[in-house]
Amino acid sequence: MKLSQFKFNLPKELIAQYPTTYRDEARLLVLHRKTGEIEFKQIPQMLDYFGDGDHFIFNNTKVFPARLYGTKERTGASIEVFLLRELNKESRYWDVLVDPARKIRIGNKIYFGTDSSIVAEVIDNTTSRGRTLRFLSDYTGDEFRRKLFELGNTPLPKYIHRDRENPDERDTEDEERYQTIFAEKEGAVAVPATGLHFSKSMFKRMEICGINWSFITSHVGLGNFKSIDVEDLTKHKMDSEKMTITQEVVDTIERLHEEEKTICAIGTDVMRVLESVVGTNGHVKAFDGWTNKFIFPPYEFSVANAFLVNFYMPMSTQLMMTAAFGGYEQVMHAYEVAIEEGFRFGDYGDAMLIVK
Repeated sequence: MKLSQFKFNLPKELIAQYPTTYRDEARLLVLHRKTGEIEFKQIPQMLDYFGDGDHFIFNNTKVFPARLYGTKERTGASIEVFLLRELNKESRYWDVLVDPARKIRIGNKIYFGTDSSIVAEVIDNTTSRGRTLRFLSDYTGDEFRRKLFELGNTPLPKYIHRDRENPDERDTEDEERYQTIFAEKEGAVAVPATGLHFSKSMFKRMEICGINWSFITSHVGLGNFKSIDVEDLTKHKMDSEKMTITQEVVDTIERLHEEEKTICAIGTDVMRVLESVVGTNGHVKAFDGWTNKFIFPPYEFSVANAFLVNFYMPMSTQLMMTAAFGGYEQVMHAYEVAIEEGFRFGDYGDAMLIVK
């Protein structure tokens, strides 16, 4: 497959800028893999396609306030710092992205907060991810991390715009809604968006229907949203992400396969984890580590046999995985239909359920 095969025209007005009023009121496009049939539903109606004993798997990662705004020493230039991952807790080393990058060099210092209580010094600017900063502060231990996160903002993707005179102004709606209701393990810089559709009411309905659920952890990073710069997809390398799948979840998956129940992966992050732990014998195994698995057509899936996903951007890795599961021709056609019908795209957008 080639990168250009995943290019399509997406009207800007279809990129969702705000969440729906209620988490579970988004629209749903249902794609049947065997026949290519398409149906239009609402999120709660997805449960009609599952039965007693079927199983959903969610990602319980928690988004942290990764976007900070600071000023450069001497010049006072405004600098955006996007925290990617903590490298060393004691030394306070973080991998970050900075914008504008051209203004930042090794040795430069960036000041944060109205009282400049936290300062960051650039100690490396040669990493593939951007820069490495060492944070300096009188705050100690967990107090420093708490203060740092107080200064941070919700890491909304660039296609979601919030025009404010003061970039430090916090948006309380985004703080709540750009997070799943089951978020627990802090570490993601982007929300597992498909999980946003699930409310307390949805979980109650699942329980009534006899649908069970489990959680894996995948700390979603910017690698999922990084643009691909090669036409030949076999040459693209994904950034690694931290992931965990417990033995309990593995045992559940093995039992469900034996019972021939339906397993639905909720989001591309979940599907990536599930496929990352499949051994050569076809069985899954518990794992706590890193994955850089990149899934695109053609690909044979081993764990889940249903897939709930949002509508993604052109030429994105999430779209490629979706096409691998639902079939390239069928998924791209479904996207054409979704655009014609005015479905909303992106993290705050609508969803597609792919079933047998």
